[in-house]
Amino acid sequence: MPIFPSVEWFQSVADIINDDEEYRRLGTVDAAVGIQVGERMFEVDFDAFNIVDVKELDAATPRDLDFTLVMPHEQWREMIESIKQNGRAEHDYTLNSIDLNAPEEFARADDYYRRDLFYRFNQSFQRFFDASAQIDTQFADSAVSRPA
Repeated sequence: MPIFPSVEWFQSVADIINDDEEYRRLGTVDAAVGIQVGERMFEVDFDAFNIVDVKELDAATPRDLDFTLVMPHEQWREMIESIKQNGRAEHDYTLNSIDLNAPEEFARADDYYRRDLFYRFNQSFQRFFDASAQIDTQFADSAVSRPA
C-alpha cells in the first residue's frame, strides 16, 4: 500500500493513468507539474498521453516547473480520502474548487503563461488525481519530515 506523499504513491497513480483510455481521450498534456505537500515537493512530468517521470525534489533547490500545486498535508489527505470514498473528486475537492476557494494561490508559478497550463489541462490533471481512487493509500503523519 503506497504511502502519501511519496514517489511510490505518485508513480502508482501514474501507472494507472498510463493505461487509461479515458485519460487519452482528453488529449495530450505537456507539463512539468510540482506538487507540494507541506514541506515536501514532488515533480510529475506529463508528456503527450503519458506520465514519463515522477521524482521527489529538494524543496530548497530551484527547479524548472510549469506550476506547483500547493496545499498543507491535511488538505491533500482530505481531497484524496474524498476521491477514494466517491470514486472521483466532488464538490469542494475538485482542483477547480480548491483553486477558487484557496485564500492563496493553489496553482503557483512565477510565469503566468506557464501557470495557465493548469487551467488548459485541468481535466487531465483532475483525471490523474481521480485515478487515486483505484489504490489503497496509507497516509504519512503530517508531522513526519522527509524520509531518511
